[in-house]
Amino acid sequence: MENLAIGQQLSAYYKNKKVFVTGHTGFKGSWLTATLYSLGATVKGYALAPDYENGLFDLLLPHKTGESVIADIRDKNKLIAELISFQPDYVFHLAAQPLVRRSYEIPAETFDVNVTGTANLLEGITQLPGKCTVVVITTDKVYENKEKDILYTEQDVLGGYDPYSASKACAELVVNSFRNSFFNTAHYNRHQKAIASVRAGNVIGGGDYSRDRIVPDIVRSLQQGRTIAVRNPRAVRPWQHVLEPIGGYLLLGGLLNGAPLQFSKAYNFGPLADDHLTVQELVQKAIDSWGSGSWEDVSDPTQVHEAGLLKLDITRSMKELGWQPQWDASRAIQQAIAWYKQATDQQAGFTFQQIKVYFGL
Repeated sequence: MENLAIGQQLSAYYKNKKVFVTGHTGFKGSWLTATLYSLGATVKGYALAPDYENGLFDLLLPHKTGESVIADIRDKNKLIAELISFQPDYVFHLAAQPLVRRSYEIPAETFDVNVTGTANLLEGITQLPGKCTVVVITTDKVYENKEKDILYTEQDVLGGYDPYSASKACAELVVNSFRNSFFNTAHYNRHQKAIASVRAGNVIGGGDYSRDRIVPDIVRSLQQGRTIAVRNPRAVRPWQHVLEPIGGYLLLGGLLNGAPLQFSKAYNFGPLADDHLTVQELVQKAIDSWGSGSWEDVSDPTQVHEAGLLKLDITRSMKELGWQPQWDASRAIQQAIAWYKQATDQQAGFTFQQIKVYFGL
C-alpha cells in the first residue's frame, strides 16, 4: 500500500462527504479531524472541551477544520439531535474516558462514558433515515490479557483488568449487540447502516498533553530539564504513530461503506510483530531524538495494575483491508519528537505537513 495510492483512495472515499466525529477535541480525534479536512471532508465534531490547553485541538481552531459542538456524549438527547441535524455519511466514535490510571479514580464514570456513551451514539444512528457507515474506536486493551508473549487476534476473548480496559470490552459488546439487533447485515438493504469496531495500540504523536501518557510525560520533562520518571520501564507495548491507526480507520470506513456485508467486524491496528518496544527503549529513543535528557526507574510495586505485556495480531487488517504500517516505532518516535520541537506557531502547519507526507497528498 503505497502512501500515494492510499492518499488518492481516501480522498475518493471522503471528499465532499459529511463525517461526524465524537471525541474530536482529544489527541487522536484532533488528528483524525485534521486528516479528514485534508481529504476534503465536511466534519462535525461532538465532544467535551479539551482537558488541557495548547493541545492540537486548540492549535487547529484557526484553520476551521470543521464544526465543533462542545457537549457530553452522555447527553443522549443533545447527541441525537446533533447527529440527526447533520445527517452524516460516516461516523467515527472516539469520545471516551481514555486513561487507565484515571479509570481507577473514576471507575463508574469511566463505564458511564465509555459504555453508555457508545450506546447513546448507536441509538442515535438507528434514527438516521439514510445510509450511514460507522466505525467505533475501542482499544488494544479489550482482550483478556494473559501477560504472555502472544499476539492477540480479533477472535480472542474480551476482558479487561482495570476499569478502562473492561469498559472498552463492554463497548465492544454494545457494538455487537447493536449490529445484531439493529444493523444486521442480513437486513442491510432495509436499514443501510454498517458498523465496525477498531482496536489500536499505544499511539504517539504531536499535540498530546494528557497526564499519565508516556510521550507527554517525556516531553514535559525534557522541556523543563527534569529527569524523566518511568513507572514501567520493562513493559512492552504496540507503539505506533497516530497517523497509522487513523489511516486504518479511514481505509476501513471507506471499504465498509462500499461492502458493508464484508467488513462489518472488528479489526486490530498496530505495528508489525517484530516492532514492539519496551517503555525504556521508547524513552531512550525519544531522548536521542530530542538531543539530551535522562530517565530513572520509579517503579512502585504498590501502584495500580497496568498491563506489562501486550501485542496485537494485525493479520486481518493487512489481508482483508490491504493496510500495513508505514512508519516503524523508531520513526514514529522521531516524528512525534520533531512535532514537539517546533515553535508553537508552527505546530499546526507541521501537523498538516506530516499528514501530507504520510498519505502522499
